[in-house]
Formats: sequence, C-alpha cells, structure tokens
Amino acid sequence: MTSAPVLLWRRLTAEFLGSAFLAAVVIGSGIAAQRLSPGQTGLQLLENAAAAAGLFAIILMFGPVSGGHFNPVVSFVDAAFGGLSWRDAAAYLPAQVAGCIGGAVAANLMFALPAVTISTKHRASPAHFLSEIIATLGLLVVIFALVRSGRVRSAPAAVGAYIGAAYFFTSSTSFANPAITVGRMFSDTFAGIAPSSVPSFIGAQIVGGALAVGVIKVLYPDVTPAVAADFIVPHNQAGSAAARAAPDGTSPFADRPSGRAQPR
Repeated sequence: MTSAPVLLWRRLTAEFLGSAFLAAVVIGSGIAAQRLSPGQTGLQLLENAAAAAGLFAIILMFGPVSGGHFNPVVSFVDAAFGGLSWRDAAAYLPAQVAGCIGGAVAANLMFALPAVTISTKHRASPAHFLSEIIATLGLLVVIFALVRSGRVRSAPAAVGAYIGAAYFFTSSTSFANPAITVGRMFSDTFAGIAPSSVPSFIGAQIVGGALAVGVIKVLYPDVTPAVAADFIVPHNQAGSAAARAAPDGTSPFADRPSGRAQPR
C-alpha cells in the first residue's frame, strides 16, 4: 500500500507551527519559573526543563506531517543522508526561524510583557561553545540511532528526555537548535540569549551537526535514504513499508501496528 507524499506547503506549515509552539514552551516556562521561584536559579532551571515534555508532545502533533524537525541542523543532517531534499531542507529553515520568533513573541504576550524585548543575557564562552557542540551531536545521534534500529515510535520521547537531561549536563542548557537560538533573542527573560552570543551558539551547533554526520556514518555505515526518510518520524515518503526496510532487512516500522495508510 502506498501513501502520497505530503505537499511542501503543508510540511512548512507544520514546521512553522511546531517551531512556534517549541519557542513558546521554552520561553513561557522560563518566564513562569522566574515568577514562581524568584531568586532560586536551580529551581527555575528545573521548572524551565518542563519544556522537554512539551517537545515530546509537539513532535507527536506535527511529526507525521513534516518529520517534526523544528531545527535547521536536524533538517540539513536529514538531507545529508538523503531523507530530505536539499531544496526542502532550505525551505524548512525560514519556516523554523520564523516560527521560533513568533513563539517568542507569543510567550512574551501571554505573560503581559512587551511583544519584543531583546535579551541582554550574555552566554558566549568557550564552555558554552563546547556544550552546544556536544548537545547537538548527542541529539542527532539519539534520533538517528532510533530511526536506524526501527524504533521510530520512541523518537519523540527520547528526544524530549535527551533535551531535558541536557538542560542539566551542559553549561549552555542545551539550545542545540539555531532556530530556537534566534527566537530566544526576542525575550529578555530567563530563557533569553543576547544577540552578541547568538553567532557563537549557532557556530557550535553547526559544528555539532557536522560531527554527527561523521559519527553516524561510522556507527551506521549502511544507512540508506529510505531509512533517513523517517528522521525524526516518518514523513513525505511514498511507497510501502517494505520499501523502507533497513539494510539488515528489518523494517523501520517493526514496532508499529499494521494498518492501511491514511490519505494525507
């Protein structure tokens, strides 16, 4: 049974909305943390880490349409393995960035703040740079390991869990996403980042993405475009599940219930 590819404009809409929700969750939970626990930085960080649960839900909401990337590095790594065309990856980027900016504005307004407040929180340092490389590398390896082994149903939860953990084991609190990095400039609150720190963070995230491509090729040298097409969750693929079988003969959908493909 075949399923028709999802039209690009629908995927871009999903990426825009998912990115907006992501930014709203990250920034909004940070504002709430500041107000609920003033002066208690550790508790504020714990409360802000609730965004990891939000990310889990957002991937479930929009992933079946676009793949649930919400992150330019994820999209371009997907393209590097043939799961997404370079043209589509380039189209995803502005949708993701615009969505994160819109989500930042929405978060500010939900807490009765000015729509745009440019952050003054400087975060650039060698430690932060290294943290963002490691956070981004780890995120991509987690995603690809699950997709390659056919455990795509676990990807949303695993991504949320990894980001939640990385809030605490990295000094940068694991942005690991150029789009959310740009979006967080527009809120001078707990989760914000000063514009002067953004180039360093994005540079580190790109380095982390490039390293991830190399690591994935070493760990999974037989990855095919059909396998990469399920990155983070299956998207825009025509053909039967059998056509997407992993190189070792196992299906990426081995853990999914069988059933007729639904029209999109």
